[in-house]
Amino acid sequence: MSNEPAATLTFTVTDDDTAAALGSGDLPVLATPRLLAWLEAATCAAVEGTLDGTTTVGTRVALEHLAASGVGEQVRVSASVSHRDGRLLRFAVEATDARGRLVGQGEVTRVAVDPERFLARLG
Repeated sequence: MSNEPAATLTFTVTDDDTAAALGSGDLPVLATPRLLAWLEAATCAAVEGTLDGTTTVGTRVALEHLAASGVGEQVRVSASVSHRDGRLLRFAVEATDARGRLVGQGEVTRVAVDPERFLARLG
């Protein structure tokens, strides 16, 4: 969907982003949970300013973490709306390293919500 929102962000892997630091393994490489957080940040950036007073919340993730990234490496993450149905937004997400190698890919589903109504449900 070429005229749908998209965004690209670049991050540098730090010691705090590693599997060892986040408890998702014991190696000093980019942790899958951090990769997912970066990809979700790209989905939010893609629709920033387009939601007319609403925000989005994540509801589903499918992610393949395909290649390791060491501390100091740059990772470029991108997200583009691949499907829209009312409040539902589905994003194609991808991460590449500075060499152009595919680090991860997948799909993130988010739903537009009214922030006040959403938070009021928490009780």
